[in-house]
Amino acid sequence: MNARRSPLNPAQNSGSRTPGEPEFLAVGKLLKPHGVRGEMRMEIWTDFPERLRAGGTVFIGKTRRQVRIKSVRGHQSSALIAFDEFENREAAGEFRNQVIFVRTADLPPLPEGEMYQHQLLGLQVVLDADDTPLGVIAEILETGANDVFLVRPPQGKDILIPDIDSVVLKTDLETGQVRIRPLPGLLPE
Repeated sequence: MNARRSPLNPAQNSGSRTPGEPEFLAVGKLLKPHGVRGEMRMEIWTDFPERLRAGGTVFIGKTRRQVRIKSVRGHQSSALIAFDEFENREAAGEFRNQVIFVRTADLPPLPEGEMYQHQLLGLQVVLDADDTPLGVIAEILETGANDVFLVRPPQGKDILIPDIDSVVLKTDLETGQVRIRPLPGLLPE
């Protein structure tokens, strides 16, 4: 199934959101001005930074101020980004520590069999053998080797389910279910 770590997802590129899907998704955070021409350092939070390019539209801060990207380029472990609306250091500096968002409906679809992480949140996890519901995916933990779903049952302690092909058999966004076959000892008694 392979979830992609990104706050981005289209509703099959239809221009509208899937019910329950967020309208905006965070892709980074503006840090501080760089130079005198309105550039800012940006911490990148998306696996797809190449989608942030000159001419594109993003939204800044809690008010979701719409701005157009003038330029973006890599800089050390972050990026330098400039917007048409900010011509100098002072204007850009007003947006220090603000989060940058994109619209969910504006994003391209992923290849077949892949999905964005936020699509998985809230899905019901069920045992493949007998359709026993375990709970819903409340969080996705990144471990380096593979992602791990934190499943929140209606009662009891959270369950950690590794997102690996031998455990996660099928993810169906239409039914809102993730079917699993747990490894021995994975589930509490």
